[in-house]
Amino acid sequence: MHRRRLLAALGTGLAVGSAGCVAGGVSGDVKGDVGMTAEAFQPATITITVGEDVVWHNNSARAHSVTAYDDGIPEGADFFATGGYDSTSAAREAWDGLDGALENGETFSHTFETPGRFNYFCIPHERAGMVGQVVVEE
Repeated sequence: MHRRRLLAALGTGLAVGSAGCVAGGVSGDVKGDVGMTAEAFQPATITITVGEDVVWHNNSARAHSVTAYDDGIPEGADFFATGGYDSTSAAREAWDGLDGALENGETFSHTFETPGRFNYFCIPHERAGMVGQVVVEE
């Protein structure tokens, strides 16, 4: 019974902690621009200007990744992925829940130097719809 109460309390805390999202980031104790819940990036789309950083913050109990789709970023743009991989396939092949994983409270940042739309996903939660987009404007 204690485990169920703990899980219920944690679930409520995550829901409350991710409430109040705004276009520029996530309110509450998240120290980044994009928060991570159990199976979602919040906000799913963020708009920035060229030269700005985006900081992802894992505020869920699950391990997550931030991995660009090779064909989902503008031509000539820098690829980005937790773990420092240089392609979507390399990140997928290396994923073991440790390499490239962001644990609770950890962050990942990337500076966007090219305008356009950057589509990305979380490797272990992609099938659940954990995808996001960074729109970079001039």
